[in-house]
Amino acid sequence: MPQPQTSATHSAPGDMIPLSDEARVLDVLTASVFKLWDAVNDLTRLRPTRRPRFRVTVFGSARVPKDHWVYAAVRDLAAELTRLDCDIVTGGGPGLMQAANEGVHLANPRATAGSMGIRVDLPFEQEVNAFVTDAFEHRTFFSRLHHFVLVSDAFVVVPGGIGTVLETMLIWQLLQVRKMDQTPLILAGQMYAELVDWCRRSMLRPDCPLASAEDMNIPVCVNDAPAILSIVRRHHAAWAAARAGSP
Repeated sequence: MPQPQTSATHSAPGDMIPLSDEARVLDVLTASVFKLWDAVNDLTRLRPTRRPRFRVTVFGSARVPKDHWVYAAVRDLAAELTRLDCDIVTGGGPGLMQAANEGVHLANPRATAGSMGIRVDLPFEQEVNAFVTDAFEHRTFFSRLHHFVLVSDAFVVVPGGIGTVLETMLIWQLLQVRKMDQTPLILAGQMYAELVDWCRRSMLRPDCPLASAEDMNIPVCVNDAPAILSIVRRHHAAWAAARAGSP
């Protein structure tokens, strides 16, 4: 990681710096923040050798009401994933996040685990939904998105707005640059097929290519739950086989 640029007034380690010297105080604070980031980066290199269960993160809108057909579709999809022995991870909020967490309860009404919610502190959204069994709260989107990356074995993206697109693009980019590997990114619905088509048209123009053709094949666009289940089932089987063969 590049180190911060410091001013000529930067003091040697151990020197006392009066708070009135704003430039030198800012130097110390900046350097300290960079050191904290280095520490966090080192810690996130640690991974469990054997994750006990396959985890599927569902990204989707907080605004879809319970009586909408998409809510029921996402709930039923999550129930089928639970029956496949997957844990479900969401943003923990209302709408389609709640639908996915509710799916765990639908498949296993006595579940005390397997329905994770990773929240971010926002002044205008509700608390964690009632179907979450394991809740985590973040103050920043940065740390929250990183949490999703650390705990997930597959990503399913259902209809959503700007926040859902942000999450999708982050995962797409991490897969593009090989910071993640063998992790399916499944996009459900016509809106995402159109998004990928736009990226293909705009980023692969012969006069000014902005991405590689293979990058457009990273997200898998599907139309229905059976297609999602088929992809997850295949990756879950490979994960289970690798886990069985590891010491």
